[in-house]
Amino acid sequence: MRLDGPSPRFVVRLFCIQRLRGQHLPKIARQVAWAKPTTRGEQGYLLPKAIPACRWPWLCPISGSRLGLLKTTVVYSPKPNVLTPSHQDGCMAKIAVTDGMDEKAVAKLEKEGHEVVLESIDHAELLDGALGEFDAIIVRSATKLTSEVLQASGSRLKVIGRAGVGVDNIDLPTAGRMGIPVVNAPRASTQSVVELTLGHLLACIRHLPRADRSLRQGRWEKSAMKGSELSGKALGLIGFGRIAQSVGRIAQAIGMEVHAYDPYLPPKIAKAQDTRLHKSVDALFSNCTHVSIHCNLSDETYHLVNAERLASMPQIGKDGSRCGNHIINCARGGIVDESAVEQALASGQLTSVALDVFEHEPVDPAHPLLQMEHFHGTPHIGASTIEAQGRVGMDIATNVMDVLAGKASDFVVNKEHL
Repeated sequence: MRLDGPSPRFVVRLFCIQRLRGQHLPKIARQVAWAKPTTRGEQGYLLPKAIPACRWPWLCPISGSRLGLLKTTVVYSPKPNVLTPSHQDGCMAKIAVTDGMDEKAVAKLEKEGHEVVLESIDHAELLDGALGEFDAIIVRSATKLTSEVLQASGSRLKVIGRAGVGVDNIDLPTAGRMGIPVVNAPRASTQSVVELTLGHLLACIRHLPRADRSLRQGRWEKSAMKGSELSGKALGLIGFGRIAQSVGRIAQAIGMEVHAYDPYLPPKIAKAQDTRLHKSVDALFSNCTHVSIHCNLSDETYHLVNAERLASMPQIGKDGSRCGNHIINCARGGIVDESAVEQALASGQLTSVALDVFEHEPVDPAHPLLQMEHFHGTPHIGASTIEAQGRVGMDIATNVMDVLAGKASDFVVNKEHL
């Protein structure tokens, strides 16, 4: 089935005020015209004629096989969007993947008819409007989608996918004002980040990085590497989401007393996990010798770990042992004031610090922390496992395709701005 009509210069995407049923199809058919292809044998697309300020979730070729999509895939959006027709050879959407993606996830997108462009785009090109030719973009943490980048992208972009959890590299309010949903994949890397957190915690209390360096330098320093046990100590978790809760359960199995600070957490969740929930982050620091960060970076959490709070940490463990103080951050750089941590390590207030994330990445090799004996770090590898990357890719591919198809998504992180 085709509706013959004029050959317009552009195509408007149509969203209808309500989900359609069979009885609404004739009404819609009366209000769309067939947008005849103009070059290279492009398919034609629906063009609204009588419905103002509306749009399609994607440019939908109207044929017998596609007409059924009208029944299930359209939802209301008050924000108009005008697109230049560019979908060719039956491709439903053109998707940029700028920071790499698991090959199975790429295959999943391509199997559904999408064109995937695996290509790093530098910031200057983004500012020059490089995203203007794409319907979707999938990024990790390296690509920065600032307000300027998004405003330079034009009106074609329909969804942004963050292959991971944190979205501090994306300007959510600007994306929302432009009518662009941002989706993430928060569940895929949970186990990998949990295991890295515990690895860093164990490395801190048993001085593993120092012991390795000493051994390689030909020294056999058993007494200098005397550590402490985790059992009987208090672990403070800043943020108590999926990752922190899993870390807490393992810590309890080892014999630690678990504390948490999360102002958005219902107390019953902490109680169910036998975790002491504090009403202030200051109270958590004053009760814990070991602290691990598991919150998002925001204006509220920037430099949450500062000099005053580090100074308030007890030097004696709950079991009476002099175990020292230890800080772990596998969440987001910027939550920890790195200058304060450096000074606390130098003074002996902190026994050890392990960071997987830094305020400025990649970190400068001359960074003072990298020169300190009781510090060790990793280059933001929390989600860098074979398993996590496979799950992240598949999850974000699904979430991006859901938005392109006009389906409701539980993973839109900028709903309040749309």
